[in-house]
Amino acid sequence: MGATDEVDRIVDAWRAQRSDLDFSPMEVLSRVDRLSRHLDRARRDAFDRTDIEPWEWDVLSALRRAGEPYQLSPKQLLQQTLVSSGTMTNRIDKLVQRGLVHREADPEDGRSVLVTLAEEGRIRVDAAITRLMDAEAELLRELSPAERTRLAALLRHLALSFETEA
Repeated sequence: MGATDEVDRIVDAWRAQRSDLDFSPMEVLSRVDRLSRHLDRARRDAFDRTDIEPWEWDVLSALRRAGEPYQLSPKQLLQQTLVSSGTMTNRIDKLVQRGLVHREADPEDGRSVLVTLAEEGRIRVDAAITRLMDAEAELLRELSPAERTRLAALLRHLALSFETEA
């Protein structure tokens, strides 16, 4: 066998105690959980270094991904960030106060508003995505490009099974 990690030690101990169970799910999902913790730390660091909160990242990155003029309706932001309407209104208010976004009347419907990414918001989200991609690449440094592609495909397959159930 090759190198072992903490999950191997945990699974081996369980197998010694409960040889009647299949611990292969634990071998996969405990590693996913541990990797998730490393990813959370990397994301927090990338966001801290650009002075944005994770929830701000969600909104700012949705606007940035929309392309020029970097604007979406609050309803579109709700769909992308999966938060309640009240939460989104509060988030937009805070982002407006920080000068990272601004509200504009929707030219198609004067009763509606659009949220537009401000220049300062674009600068911060661009810096954050650059730092985040550097950090995530570092987390995956042990994998070859082919291994990354294969792992992404496997994780997509697993994730889609949950998305189709929802």
